[in-house]
Amino acid sequence: MTAFWNEFGIILYATLVYTPPLLYAALGSCFSEVSGVVNIGIEGMMTAGAFTGTVVAYYTSNPYLGFLCGGMAGMLFGAIHAFATVNLGADQTIAGTAINMLGPGIVIMIARVLYNSTDTIPLSAAQKIPTLFKGMFDTSTVFGRFMDNVFATYASTYLVFFLVILVWFIFYKTRFGLRLRACGEHPQACETLGLNVIATRFACVCISGFLSGLGGACVTMATSNQFRPISIVGQGFIAIAAVLFGKFRPQGALLGCLLFGFCSGLKVVLGGSSGVNMHLISMIPYVVTVIVLVLFVGKSRVPAASGKPYIKSK
Repeated sequence: MTAFWNEFGIILYATLVYTPPLLYAALGSCFSEVSGVVNIGIEGMMTAGAFTGTVVAYYTSNPYLGFLCGGMAGMLFGAIHAFATVNLGADQTIAGTAINMLGPGIVIMIARVLYNSTDTIPLSAAQKIPTLFKGMFDTSTVFGRFMDNVFATYASTYLVFFLVILVWFIFYKTRFGLRLRACGEHPQACETLGLNVIATRFACVCISGFLSGLGGACVTMATSNQFRPISIVGQGFIAIAAVLFGKFRPQGALLGCLLFGFCSGLKVVLGGSSGVNMHLISMIPYVVTVIVLVLFVGKSRVPAASGKPYIKSK
């Protein structure tokens, strides 16, 4: 029984470690998608945030500043995507693909200039996002170890769960949320009411980039301690799958990210205690992503104007 609770606590801890990066990016994707702009450039924005957050934290020894700068780097790429798709009317899928290629390319080039390597210098414990409530529980007991695994997690984890509530409130309880949802459904009708559809969509894509950048920074500043070219690979697309699973709602995205985070946590536990090939175990989150897309993508109601460039009437 003790072994069961220990294993269960480890899985929960791993779930709380791997869920936040996905959830930050998924919340960002909700802003963009609900406003009517398809953003598959989440992966590139996360990569930019991961690199920038790590570098800033290393040189300033301030993890919170690094975390914020990671979000700003993602917002920069979000603004590029917004300018191309919202202002210029470019194809949103192609623009997002370009962001996914541009983001990793730029940060790897900068990494080679700064460190003569594609990797950054590892962060020290003081430069990483701190854990909260560490040491508050008596780990000599089964219950204490379980509580330590569940609650002694990173500050960024607590923040992202608060953001889920905040984003839900913005979407469904504020005038801005009503406007952004209307822009994703009937942009022409919004224009007749005097709403600035272009400005609203541009702002939402920038917010999407900022939250994606926070997700990327969370990966390298909490989950790991160093940026590498493979730090983000696949996580941006998993976040998009979570949004589809959650039907473009923040609370639904939370459930989707918890599912994928649990699969990643299960991968960690099985990888250390199972005789199954590690490569097969590493496939678990991606296989679950494909299954979710097959089962749920047809049941998700996409905003009516999603993916359609909006041309302002003259």
